[in-house]
Amino acid sequence: MTLALGAAACGDDTTGSEASTGASTAASASPTKDPVATSVTVFAAASLTETFTALADQFEAAHPGADVKLNFAASSALAQQIIAGAPADVFAAASNATMKQVTDAKLTAGTPTIFVRNSMEIAVPPSNPARITSLADLAKPGVKVALCEEQVPCGATGLAALKKANVTVKPATLGQDVKSVLSLVQLGEVDAALVYKTDVASAGDKVLGVEIPDAQNASTDYPIATLTGGDHQATGKAFADFVLSTTGIDVLGKAGFSKPQ
Repeated sequence: MTLALGAAACGDDTTGSEASTGASTAASASPTKDPVATSVTVFAAASLTETFTALADQFEAAHPGADVKLNFAASSALAQQIIAGAPADVFAAASNATMKQVTDAKLTAGTPTIFVRNSMEIAVPPSNPARITSLADLAKPGVKVALCEEQVPCGATGLAALKKANVTVKPATLGQDVKSVLSLVQLGEVDAALVYKTDVASAGDKVLGVEIPDAQNASTDYPIATLTGGDHQATGKAFADFVLSTTGIDVLGKAGFSKPQ
């Protein structure tokens, strides 16, 4: 009887040990939640629409559960929204001057990083009815030209190019961002517009690009920063790091952006 009880006791101990080991193994096999698999709000310059949309898709694929919410507009408008309290985790601007408004308001977490550079190009309808071949042609009588508003980076950069070429243009219209200006060319409402070369490329055969010589052209740097007013700073930093990664720079480079100098 004593031997029987002893054997039974040994049997109970073995079963308990195996159960404990199984529970431990199951626990260790449970997947660890991705810390950046949350929503993240990104404010980005309108000229980054195509590239950031592609990068957001790639980021979400790499982090199942992440949700990148993109807000595209003129950098100057986005900066004012951020300063006014709009919740955002990341800001990618089309000029250092625009980003400075946000850093001066102490709303960036750390120092912004310049990740790409963009320069200007003349966009005309595919048939080029006004026969535009240079910046000087934009000043000819009767030529309808669209420019970005001066406070917008594409407007300031376009005016810098015109100044370098010693050309004065009286625009037929001013747009609030580069996409709205480019659309006027696509609709045939103007003969030409000064936009970023990346926007000419993204428009495909809807517009024709007229290159500007380097001696007359102007460029602008694009800084990116994580913001203090967002709800998901960790995910914001992860997205900004992804933009700065080899993958991010490759996507931007293929779109026509150049490396900062």
